[in-house]
Amino acid sequence: MLKSACQAVCLLLLSSFPMMALTNENASDAFLAGYLTRFVDEELGWASGSYRLSVQDGVATIVLPREDPQRRAELEARVPEIDGLQGINILEQVGEPLTEEPPSTRQRIYSFLGVLPETIPFPVGGLFLPLLADPKQPQFFASYRRYETPIDTVNIGAVGFGETFGFYRRAGKHPGDGLQLSIAGGLFAQFNMDAPSSDLINADYVIGFPLTYRHGPLAARLRLYHQSSHLGDEYLLDVHPKPKRVNLSFESIELLFSYEWRAWRGYFGGEYLIDHDPADLKRDGRHGGLEYRSTKPLLFNGRLVGGLDLKSWEQHEWSVDASLKAGLEFGGVARPGDRRLRIMAEVYDGHAPHGQFYDTKISYAGLGAYFGF
Repeated sequence: MLKSACQAVCLLLLSSFPMMALTNENASDAFLAGYLTRFVDEELGWASGSYRLSVQDGVATIVLPREDPQRRAELEARVPEIDGLQGINILEQVGEPLTEEPPSTRQRIYSFLGVLPETIPFPVGGLFLPLLADPKQPQFFASYRRYETPIDTVNIGAVGFGETFGFYRRAGKHPGDGLQLSIAGGLFAQFNMDAPSSDLINADYVIGFPLTYRHGPLAARLRLYHQSSHLGDEYLLDVHPKPKRVNLSFESIELLFSYEWRAWRGYFGGEYLIDHDPADLKRDGRHGGLEYRSTKPLLFNGRLVGGLDLKSWEQHEWSVDASLKAGLEFGGVARPGDRRLRIMAEVYDGHAPHGQFYDTKISYAGLGAYFGF
């Protein structure tokens, strides 16, 4: 199932590759053509089939179906100054009259989403801000926690390594908007700090392909991802009684929507396991939360940030797993791609988000350092 999904994503990437592989000269012409088309359609109100527009070597050519002094004068008077635009030629159609071509399905989708034809290869950052309190958000962090489990109370060192890398983006009509395809991967591990050699207990590996979208305060993330989990060797040798090993592995498709209002963001969605091991694992899950990101310095030029992340799974009869994190953020102000450091107090209560312990109820409190890029 994952193989088929990855093949589909690869085909999507290959279909977009010609746009990404354009030379600088052609990319500039493509950008000018897209910008001028949007200007003529939206600002001047010309029907899309009533003219033809092309750009070559920085010179735009607009062909009208007949001599039209009024439209010619309007265009010459209102055309904006654009870096790289060398000039505009306005011509009259010779031969067959222009006919309005119906937009393709892809063009209709892009128009509905409000994104432009030009492609930005390997963009910096993402369009859907990382979730502040989600225990499985791919990111770099180190945290010291005290766990309460059904068996014992233990001190745990938790670490994560992960990032999101953008392949390409369709820019939106407004800065910060658009549609982006990325790859995101993460490793999440827990170590028993009470053991003589700080035994590795569990490690979860996550890899996925998020498709993200932003239009003003509204954003969305559609993600196909895989997770596999593995117990640490020293933990298996030292722990008594021996745990029953479960080869937890699954592929899931997730959809989240978020809305921002001033310093607040709310999000809600769900996911569905499309393939899983063990076979009796139930498929449905719900995911939501609330976040706060201040822009005003509070202490040592740090800004107050916090989030509450809630998950509920059919596997656990829809009981709620809650993750709460709050602290100070230093660095860039919530712009994807900026370097940031967050010092966060954290509390968790619910079923363990760690590998084969998914059916175990735990709670913990701790302090962590989170690094954003």
